[in-house]
Amino acid sequence: MSDDIAFDRNFTTPPGRVEEVAPGVRRIVAPNPSPFTFTGTCTYIVGRGKVAIIDPGPDNPAHVAAVLEAVKGESVTHVVVTHTHRDHSPAAPAIVAATGARTVGEGPHRPSRPLFIGEANPMDASADADFQPDIVLGDRDVLEGSGWTLEAVTTPGHAANHLAFAYQEGDLLFSGDHVMGWATSIVAPPDGAMGDYIQSLEKLTARPETLFLPGHGPVIRDADRFVKDYLAHRHAREAAIMRGLERSNTIPDLVRGIYIGLDPRLFGAASLTVLAHLEHLVGQGLVRTEGQPAMDGAFRIAI
Repeated sequence: MSDDIAFDRNFTTPPGRVEEVAPGVRRIVAPNPSPFTFTGTCTYIVGRGKVAIIDPGPDNPAHVAAVLEAVKGESVTHVVVTHTHRDHSPAAPAIVAATGARTVGEGPHRPSRPLFIGEANPMDASADADFQPDIVLGDRDVLEGSGWTLEAVTTPGHAANHLAFAYQEGDLLFSGDHVMGWATSIVAPPDGAMGDYIQSLEKLTARPETLFLPGHGPVIRDADRFVKDYLAHRHAREAAIMRGLERSNTIPDLVRGIYIGLDPRLFGAASLTVLAHLEHLVGQGLVRTEGQPAMDGAFRIAI
């Protein structure tokens, strides 16, 4: 987490409550709070009568029941997934079975880069490897429903198959986990990639939407400023890593020196994000490493 972004952590919406957060958009929070999901995953219902569900959430019977109750008397035509982490997509099969909807996404789960020889993906347990979308969308592809239109915006980085969705009936974007209002996103190699993540942030600065509806936490207002703050935070983090490398060359030491007051439960996630930054710096020729970048590797400023 960071204190250089104006986060709003006063989000008190209880699980299961249906709230209209924008014209034609309802939100239900799943009961899966954690240090990584904040108060829970936000599931969105788009439209009235014939609707789409964005990010159905975890495989949690109570949440599935709450979502189905919210759309009682309506037709669910599409179940849309921003990315395939297990807090976002595993509820899709239950909702599809109950409604006959078609699933929508960028594609199945995959790492952001090839794995090195002998490398294990620490995020495998967090991946929904079973999700296979019925409808595959690429950048700027449009999904149309009854009275609503969603434009896909490819935003890899947090996950290789991450999509945001612009709601063309309003000045808003469903930002998934790429931009959240309560904390910065985890970028964990090889599941995620920092270079992709930063490029996707830069891409969003050119978007016209001023309101973001994230996968966790409250609505983000003044989105352009918020995304620029996100970018500034990432650049500042890399500058801090470069300074830290003047004193130590290991990831645990860098994390302890940069993340002051870090919740011990987040040490592993912070370490993976530092690795993601180091991979990005190595790719730019600013940092060198002995062998492939790794959690137990030694990093040095390139000379």
